[in-house]
Amino acid sequence: MSFTSRRQLLALAAALAASPVLAQEATPAPAAPPAPAGPDLGRTVRVRLATHLGAIVIDLAVEKAPITSANFLKYVDRKLYDGATFYRASKPKGQTTNDYGVVQGGLQNDPKKVLPPIAHESTLKTGLKHTDGTISMGRHAPGTAQADWFICVGDQAYLDADPKDPKNPGFAAFGRVVEGMDVVQTILGRPVDPNRGEGSMKGEMLKVPVPIVSARRT
Repeated sequence: MSFTSRRQLLALAAALAASPVLAQEATPAPAAPPAPAGPDLGRTVRVRLATHLGAIVIDLAVEKAPITSANFLKYVDRKLYDGATFYRASKPKGQTTNDYGVVQGGLQNDPKKVLPPIAHESTLKTGLKHTDGTISMGRHAPGTAQADWFICVGDQAYLDADPKDPKNPGFAAFGRVVEGMDVVQTILGRPVDPNRGEGSMKGEMLKVPVPIVSARRT
């Protein structure tokens, strides 16, 4: 997927394992951070992605983005995301904090697991936006999305479809993180390999991808 070609609009660079720290036994676990604010998703289905860094819980907008949500759930229900990874962390060049960027996960076009491509659901149609915590499909041309997706850290309106420019169809947002944004930010801050990746992805591939242990409806 190459979705950072417009990142310059927000001063980004060119177009888009971990062992948890164990708390001491006597120290209570910190409260989970609140879910990021976002638009109404309509009717939702909740999915939990388990990683060794912690869980990421996502509400899928099955009412507003039915095609994209149903596609994601096919992979979940067939357990195809078990053993998949978060493999990419993209931040603006020179940024040292982990409060803006995207992390990308999925199957990286594994021919043994990917399902047929799906139709593109524009944000103009769904009414969803690429706000903090949004999950959205990776793709090349519209209609090529399959098994890979990304999570926004921070609001990223440049990923929405442009109503004034039909040549900018944007990306297909289909839900948002409701628990575990701290985990997403941890992934965003993990070391990347400056020599791996092609094109706009070069220098954004994690040195050690973060495995998705399981993906299940909750």
